[in-house]
Amino acid sequence: MSRVGLRLSGVACVRGGRLLFRGVDLAMEPGGSALLKGPNGIGKSSLIRICAGLLRASAGMVERHGRVALTDERLALDMEQPLRAALDFWARLDRATAQALDAALEAMALEPLAQVPVRMLSTGQRKRAALARVIASGAPIWLLDEPGNGLDDAALGLLGDAVAGHLARGGIVVAASHQPLPLVTPVVMAMQDHVAAEEGE
Repeated sequence: MSRVGLRLSGVACVRGGRLLFRGVDLAMEPGGSALLKGPNGIGKSSLIRICAGLLRASAGMVERHGRVALTDERLALDMEQPLRAALDFWARLDRATAQALDAALEAMALEPLAQVPVRMLSTGQRKRAALARVIASGAPIWLLDEPGNGLDDAALGLLGDAVAGHLARGGIVVAASHQPLPLVTPVVMAMQDHVAAEEGE
């Protein structure tokens, strides 16, 4: 089996000339989860994007071993396609099987909506669809930016079950959220602990 892991050492992020955070260290091994907590604007989404390789760290080092699947505020699904067809586009890119896609739809209780155009889904259903895309990908590292937004209690339970199963299979989950999430034994990182020092230091 290929090595799986995610490691951040002394990571800092500058956006728009402003230092959001610095000195972030994180070491994730198979079966590990981390929850990034803090108010909006503190840099949680930026750190998730750094973990994904979509944003370059201003300082420090990032090591990824294993494929990454990301979900954030962008749905990344064709709004005119039926849900299953829209998800199948990504499943084929990820070389996921039809069985994996079916399992992902089931995990997020989306089977009855498989033939409904994405544009007709509610906010919560679209969020579950984005999570199903991550589940179907087969990627060992899940990066979830505010995955609980728009989910009711039942859907949060489905998310918790999916995360628990992923971790049990040796996957890694890093989530950013301002609300509690049903993660299993999370390592909670309070982002405000890594905010740049006040002027005058």
